[in-house]
Amino acid sequence: MTNTYRQRDLSHVSAGSLPAAADIATTLQLAWNASAPVANGTVSEVYPALARANPAHFGLALVDVRGASYEAGDSRETFTIMSVAKPFVYALVCDLIGIEQVRDIVGVDATGLAFNSAWAIERDSSGRTNPMVNAGAIATTSLVPGASLEERWELIVSALSDFAGHRLELDREVLDSARSSNSRNRALAFLLADAGAIQGDPLEAIELYTRQSCLGVTALDLAVMGATLGDGGVNPMTARRVVTADSARATLAVMLIAGLYETSGSWLMEVGLPGKSGIGGGIVTVSPGKGALGTFSPPLDPQGNSVRGQLAARSMSEYLGLDILASRAITEGSN
Repeated sequence: MTNTYRQRDLSHVSAGSLPAAADIATTLQLAWNASAPVANGTVSEVYPALARANPAHFGLALVDVRGASYEAGDSRETFTIMSVAKPFVYALVCDLIGIEQVRDIVGVDATGLAFNSAWAIERDSSGRTNPMVNAGAIATTSLVPGASLEERWELIVSALSDFAGHRLELDREVLDSARSSNSRNRALAFLLADAGAIQGDPLEAIELYTRQSCLGVTALDLAVMGATLGDGGVNPMTARRVVTADSARATLAVMLIAGLYETSGSWLMEVGLPGKSGIGGGIVTVSPGKGALGTFSPPLDPQGNSVRGQLAARSMSEYLGLDILASRAITEGSN
């Protein structure tokens, strides 16, 4: 397929506006109040350091494309970004080497399999998966250019910091824990290398991928980062362009396809928005042209998605009219 991503300077975009500020603030607090008592889910034990997370923490933040922010609960509690880093690294790589090239190497279609599946690599002769699952995200990170590992790392951390609007820092405790227990991700990297779906040294790709996952963020940071994608690649808090509008759009597309892994279809039915979850307890949900919701709550469902975060996103999408698939008839009964 060619010319998939055309110049859109002469075309229209689907957008809209949020309700009044007071309604947003009230809705956010109501969503927090309704979801906070929910005790379902378990804290991730994928890395030992994650198992020590406080299951009571729960924060919400919404940032609109004009830079207004709204918060409830533990919205400024720091946690590790984990897989929520994937869309932002993908956007960076699309900007650096081109959307179509990334698509040809990494793939874009849903795997329908668990986020850490090896079969997802082996069933495609070229090892293509999806940039929102582990294998595809490792392949994506391997495409970050640079003369050395540290130069490549600086590109990643600088880009994610630009999305957040301030410098993000590594959580060294979680990083050490992840390095000591990420044998499955290392295996995925070597499978990708065998299929020709990874660039350079697979162990270097794993080191970069592990570092990006261990950056500390807050729910407010995720909301700002998501709002940057929702504002066509411009950070609404700093007014700085982080990625092109086309890269932002491509990123939202892959988030729709597989942002919540094998439950992405259910998420789309219930929330109707691009989203990305992580085992650190974070979810970013983007309403293109309007803003984004960042949530933090460590207890996860069996697929690795925050239980309270999903409930809050569903409420916010419904009551603020964010769902990109929802519409109301304007002609019914007019004849």
